[in-house]
Amino acid sequence: MIVAMALGMTAAATLPARALVELNVNKGNVEPLPIAITDFQGGDALGAEISDIVSADLKRSGLFAPIDKSAFIEKISNPDATPRFEDWKVINAQALVTGSVSKEADGRVRAQYRLWDTFAGQQMSGEQFFANDANTRRVAHIIADAIYERLTGEKGYFDTRVVFIDESGAKNARKKRLAIMDQDGANVRYLSDGRSIVLTPRFSPNRQEITYMSYESGQPKVYLLQIETGQRELVGDFPGMTFAPRFSPDGQKVIMSLLRDDGNSNIFAMDLRSRSTTRLTNSTAIDTSPSYSPDGSKVVFTSDRGGRAQIYVMGADGSGQTRISFGDGVYSTPVWSPRGDLIAFTKQTAGEFQIGVMRVDGSGERILSTGFQQEGPTWAPNGRVLMFFRDSAGGPKLVSVDLTGRNEQSIPTANFASDPAWSPLLE
Repeated sequence: MIVAMALGMTAAATLPARALVELNVNKGNVEPLPIAITDFQGGDALGAEISDIVSADLKRSGLFAPIDKSAFIEKISNPDATPRFEDWKVINAQALVTGSVSKEADGRVRAQYRLWDTFAGQQMSGEQFFANDANTRRVAHIIADAIYERLTGEKGYFDTRVVFIDESGAKNARKKRLAIMDQDGANVRYLSDGRSIVLTPRFSPNRQEITYMSYESGQPKVYLLQIETGQRELVGDFPGMTFAPRFSPDGQKVIMSLLRDDGNSNIFAMDLRSRSTTRLTNSTAIDTSPSYSPDGSKVVFTSDRGGRAQIYVMGADGSGQTRISFGDGVYSTPVWSPRGDLIAFTKQTAGEFQIGVMRVDGSGERILSTGFQQEGPTWAPNGRVLMFFRDSAGGPKLVSVDLTGRNEQSIPTANFASDPAWSPLLE
């Protein structure tokens, strides 16, 4: 458990309330903001570790440019005191982060930070957190989220996790295990033992719960797994093949594609409380990869009913099925943004795989990344960053890219990794 408390503003905050430093993330090309992040005082190596994690999070976003600590003029010894702003303006630090970390008498870790606007000469925000030793990395991610939100006006996405398929062993005998990690690749934990093939893990939008497919019985079946307790249950024993299960926004339904004996693949929704199933499409084509809009009123999916796989949108009850993609190539794995404004997709054209986004009516298609054998986008909970997997050097690895397409980052994993799914913000 992490407890947060706001830190009072210092005397410097009596200056005009509106800070000069801010980032407009809605511009097409955002220049990264120079920011100085000092080592948190106390706690020996822990203070530097928290500072480094905050710095790495902000840098990976592509919106911030942490300044090398060797350039710092003022050496912060009291993080609660007003900094010498002139020293930070000299090195063009438009924002400054100071902080401290200590151990409480009850064994908890106490971490606090202050965010300063160096040009306005005022404190912008400050908080302190209490957590146990196991959550110190989380504290750093939460601090990074707070800084990100204060400077951009958007929610951060650093205090999150990613579930994915860990792949190891020879290519013709690859062991696939469910795994989970922090969004930066740290704290990997395995959720399955690799004795059965597992595919398409997907997070619940409001719980630390996933749905996934397993071949342990010889046929693909859909399971629910509580991440913290390890409790698992079978969603349903459907005849035929089951594909691409995803949660509804309220977490009360799972939508999926079922292949019946007639050879047709159609989309069904299951109520997780009653276990009743509703058929949403009735096509002789392949309808698959459904994903709800964030308000639950619509579903995006792919279908080859027009001759090749394209993207369609329908009401959550299956009504009004409408094609929205008309570009060259084959479209797959559409995923609705948590902001509701965009749909991400994989596109295969001219021998290349592309990760792109389009508006919900199909207009404004933009390609963010092009490469060999890349697919499976998943959204960060703030709708600003995508993660996907790309096959390279013998196996798949995870990659993230922001909506500008200019900030592409490799996500470090010990083994090959595929099929990522981003969690909501942790509580």
